Amino acid sequence: MQYTVKEMANELQLTTHAIRYYTDQGLIPHVTRDKNNNRLFDDEAKLWLLNVKYMRNCGMSIHDIKRYVELNNEGVASIAERFRILLKQKEIIHMKMKELQESANYLDRKIEYYATTFLDIPAEEFVKKISLEELSAGL
Repeated sequence: MQYTVKEMANELQLTTHAIRYYTDQGLIPHVTRDKNNNRLFDDEAKLWLLNVKYMRNCGMSIHDIKRYVELNNEGVASIAERFRILLKQKEIIHMKMKELQESANYLDRKIEYYATTFLDIPAEEFVKKISLEELSAGL
């Protein structure tokens, strides 16, 4: 089956611009063109788009993704290096998750401080009150 850029964008929740950029960067193997020079994606290209989407969501750079694609094209001989790339990226994600959790904990402490110090109410009630006020104001 063949898919257009727009079909891929809708199905994978990517922008058409991102898809074109990824193909222009050589990140999506198996992309062909129709008689009007429009990109066409087969099922394998669709899987690569999904791979790139998740790799980008994980924070991988275009450069690193391109390296991964090049290694994949080398076949079985590059499996160990591809594995290392993915492990490294997973480690980076876990570090970011830890940093985000620490930031969320910090914000929880600050919210609790403001709620109890200045408003003399529990933080949960303060958050509800603020949320209701924002809804009333149309924010």
